[in-house]
Amino acid sequence: MLKKIACSQLRLGMFVHEFCGSWVDHPFWRSKFVLGTDAQLQKILQSGVSELWIDTDKGLDLEGGATEVEVKALAEAELERFATMPAPLFPSVNDNVSAVEEASRLIQRSMPRITSMFADARLGKALDLPGCESLVSDICESVIAKPDALISVARLKRHDEYTYMHSVAVCALMVGLGRQLGLNERLLMKVGLAGMLHDVGKAVMPLGILNRPGKLSDAEFEVMRTHAVRGHELLTEGGGVGPVVLDVCLHHHERVDGTGYPHRLSGDRISAVAKMGAICDVYDAVTSDRPYKKGWSPAESLRQMVQWKGHFDTKVFQAFVRTVGIYPTGSLVRLRSGRLAVVAEQNHANLLAPRVKAFFNLESNVRVFPRDVDLADPAEGDAIVGFESPSDWRFNDLDELCGLKPAFSAGR
Repeated sequence: MLKKIACSQLRLGMFVHEFCGSWVDHPFWRSKFVLGTDAQLQKILQSGVSELWIDTDKGLDLEGGATEVEVKALAEAELERFATMPAPLFPSVNDNVSAVEEASRLIQRSMPRITSMFADARLGKALDLPGCESLVSDICESVIAKPDALISVARLKRHDEYTYMHSVAVCALMVGLGRQLGLNERLLMKVGLAGMLHDVGKAVMPLGILNRPGKLSDAEFEVMRTHAVRGHELLTEGGGVGPVVLDVCLHHHERVDGTGYPHRLSGDRISAVAKMGAICDVYDAVTSDRPYKKGWSPAESLRQMVQWKGHFDTKVFQAFVRTVGIYPTGSLVRLRSGRLAVVAEQNHANLLAPRVKAFFNLESNVRVFPRDVDLADPAEGDAIVGFESPSDWRFNDLDELCGLKPAFSAGR
């Protein structure tokens, strides 16, 4: 049985199943092992990881801890509580198909520019700041007009595109979150540019580390953690980006409990824009497939992130959930009617009632012809009762079903 415990409860002989938190922020993301030495224990306690899962069937047990069922129920209850927050600023999107197509075209135009930006940084050339600002302006316009489309499409990326597409995705997420928080257009441009450039320091990381398909050594992991400082240095030397971009670049890996890096800032010592950057960076990272780990579904990512106490600012995270939806586009959900469906479009007036496409009958255990269901329509008489893990059902066409993948052709 799996149990979630605090790292302070760890004892030798326990079987470590999984660490809580983004696997990009600690060196244990592929580790499953019996805790056998004091050195291993101390490494975990000093890593900044606060909670983990143990497998009591493979190692020592302890009284207490939380089971998978208990953790899932608490996480879903907390996410649903966000539905009582004030209505967001986003307009509704009526033509979701054309919005997705336009978002796909914008991403296609973005890829050469982002690739060139990283190549210039690696060669020591000055960044094309006007070009970046022009691209951010296009992304701002897209997200403000049709928020769901670009944010959802930008999540779809191959692992070999990750470094470049991550910049576009975090830019879009930062603009969406800034819009949700009520930032004016001038500030939206600044946070969007911060999202675009937050990982520019990775351009000067050793290629053998940056492109490593397997687990990094402790020494390599420490080198990778320097990308925030190196990026800040590059942007400072180039000049012209302003304090918001510099702050997000340097501090997007800080945590509110003080266990982040590079300066172990905590609480109000972390700026609001850096707190935004931390959430957007992690969300895109954990929803993306990487060579060493398959990404979580959007809904699973939110459920995991809401459990990471001490990682994110609560108010900013609540606004982020309203930005992407409690059940983000592409999520697999279970309906009260006994069907499985994929979320196709958000209803920002009621996050618990998105538009979905029902395609699987649970009673007969067969796929059925996909049917659009507007859960906000009382005539449907249906509702979401929980989300499901796509990997448990081995569905590999959810993006096509909700209208994302066919319109996306940038490198796919």
